[in-house]
Amino acid sequence: MAKLKLYEYPHPILKKKAEPVEKVDDELRKLLDDMLETMYASNGCGLAAPQIGVSKRIVVIDIAREDEEPNPLYLVNPEIIWRSEETEISEEGCLSVPGQRAEVERPASVKIRYLDYHGKQQEMLVEDFLAVATQHELDHLDGILYIDRISRLKRQMLLKKLEKFRKEHQE
Repeated sequence: MAKLKLYEYPHPILKKKAEPVEKVDDELRKLLDDMLETMYASNGCGLAAPQIGVSKRIVVIDIAREDEEPNPLYLVNPEIIWRSEETEISEEGCLSVPGQRAEVERPASVKIRYLDYHGKQQEMLVEDFLAVATQHELDHLDGILYIDRISRLKRQMLLKKLEKFRKEHQE
């Protein structure tokens, strides 16, 4: 496994709609494993392929806490097939927008369809924090960042803080 380069806002690949995957094979599984290692090394709970410069519809998620066993979820060509009318507001961050967080409103639960690590079609109802993480990562596949889901004023303030964060961490 290998740790991959993370692409940060405003890299253009993050705004591009990702392409569907043709088949799940050993090459794709290696990419999934490398994405998972990259996510863990960066202390993330989700990572979409565009964030590592690959415009494919691939996501890895693991919301297990440090004191819990890893429980990775591999989503290939994921799609949301149902959304609850009930919404929740959660604070979100993103490996592609380092050091920043904002409150985002999303459906409280969603049902997803995807291919798993072995290429088998699955459906799953996701709720709570897993619903937030899943929707956040699936947004990446459509070129949407969580900062696109907040008000323009909040986004401008967040981007100024991001600029300051980057200057402080360059030295």
